[in-house]
Amino acid sequence: MTPGARPHALVTLAAVLAIVTAPLAAADPVPPVSPQAAAAGFVDVRTVVPDAIIDLRYATPNNFTGVQLYPADARCLVHQSMAQGLATAAEALRAQGDTLVFWDCYRPHDVQVRMFDVVPNPAWVAKPGPYARSHETARSVDVTIAERGQLVDMGTGFDDFTARAQAYATDGVSAAAQANRARLRSAMQAGGLAPYSGEWWHFDGPGAGVQRPILDVPVD
Repeated sequence: MTPGARPHALVTLAAVLAIVTAPLAAADPVPPVSPQAAAAGFVDVRTVVPDAIIDLRYATPNNFTGVQLYPADARCLVHQSMAQGLATAAEALRAQGDTLVFWDCYRPHDVQVRMFDVVPNPAWVAKPGPYARSHETARSVDVTIAERGQLVDMGTGFDDFTARAQAYATDGVSAAAQANRARLRSAMQAGGLAPYSGEWWHFDGPGAGVQRPILDVPVD
């Protein structure tokens, strides 16, 4: 739900890897989530996928809006209903030497509004409404794969608003990138997470499409 890949994405990932993966073994326990997050049934994805690479693009200006939308210390929050599925997907990838990279998780409603203001096209950015669903309920994630510390070739970057970003696209997408997308889909589907055909990086958990009351949960 988000346009054009940014050329400095790999540089950003390298910085994230240096911070996240190096101290993993000796890292402190993940701090408890906020009372609001706990009440909503949210968990920090690092408690589910300990080796997850967290590269929340909306916590930096490296996103299609060009401005930072989340606090710099934003967490990747997911609803507890996604926990087992993400753990299963991560284990399937881990067995192949791959690591899950998280680009977005829970997304506050006000951020969705700001995104739609920038790109008011529901074909690319979900139009905010009177109810929450998908990212706004922490039941969807945007992910990719890192292999030996490098993003694998998926044919496009994150937030690419072109036909090549569609999950099953073939035109302009190399055979290797198509295979990598299939590898990601296979792992996520093993965890019961459903791919979204419009974006190769977006996956829905149980109940992602159900309309729910709009939440006001801090992402940090």
